[in-house]
Amino acid sequence: MSAPQRSTGRRVVNTSEITISVASPSDPSGSPRTASTGDVASADSPVGEGRRRRGRRGRKNRRPVRAKGAGRPASGRNEPDGPHPVEVAGLLHELSARLLSADDLRQALDRLAVFAAGAVPGTLRCSVALIGEGGPLTLAVSGPQAQALDDVQYASGDGPGLEAARTRAVVSVDDLPGDPRWPELAECAREEGVHGVVSIPVDVQRSAVGSVSFFVGPPGGVGSERLLTAMALVNQAEILLGEMCRREGLSQGAIVDRAAGVIIAQRGCGVREAYDVLRDTAQRLGMPWEDVAERLIAAAARNA
Repeated sequence: MSAPQRSTGRRVVNTSEITISVASPSDPSGSPRTASTGDVASADSPVGEGRRRRGRRGRKNRRPVRAKGAGRPASGRNEPDGPHPVEVAGLLHELSARLLSADDLRQALDRLAVFAAGAVPGTLRCSVALIGEGGPLTLAVSGPQAQALDDVQYASGDGPGLEAARTRAVVSVDDLPGDPRWPELAECAREEGVHGVVSIPVDVQRSAVGSVSFFVGPPGGVGSERLLTAMALVNQAEILLGEMCRREGLSQGAIVDRAAGVIIAQRGCGVREAYDVLRDTAQRLGMPWEDVAERLIAAAARNA
């Protein structure tokens, strides 16, 4: 009995004859024909193995084709209409730098109006109004556009900016042309293309009150996101303006003290009498103490 043959673990394929059915135009029935090894490569042949490798590589490297415009499914959420919190932080930093580098309070108010108008999208006009104790109205605006709105408001003594200053509350109007509270202002808003306004109160060191008003062109008012941005800017400006007033007060006090020293040196009088002279001179000329003090110091410097 012969020894059993040891299996090599490979499947032996008889490639002498492989029967396949091929339908040709002349023989549509698909009669079988015999193909030789030259027609079909063996499963174990190098040619067949190479084809399998190329097929696997082709399937592996094949990427699905995505139609143009296809992407992530829509989330259904509306995009916010205001700046990102990081942008708001940048706006507050830039506003602080601009206001604190101003030469005086008036220049700071002008810079605030221009900067705020550019920081809140849709704003056609930004106006800043401050009313001091017994002093005239100080008004700073971002530009000439829609100026008639401020003219009508402050000439009549009534409007969203003045109401915000009086009530110390935010006044927001989405449809200014249709608001019955200010008929003259509504008519002016229609002519100027202004649809909404928001006025935010400002309180500067308890010595001056006022408001910052944003007049917007797009329908629907300012919007919640933009309103938060506007309020953040105004609240920051309120602190900065208060610091500027404090600095100006210290500077003006120093000038008055120097003028009193000049009077004491010239007349040989006491401190109280020197301040009385400054007060009486300011009342007689109808000028602030600080202006009289500056003129006195300048005259003393020329005579010296």
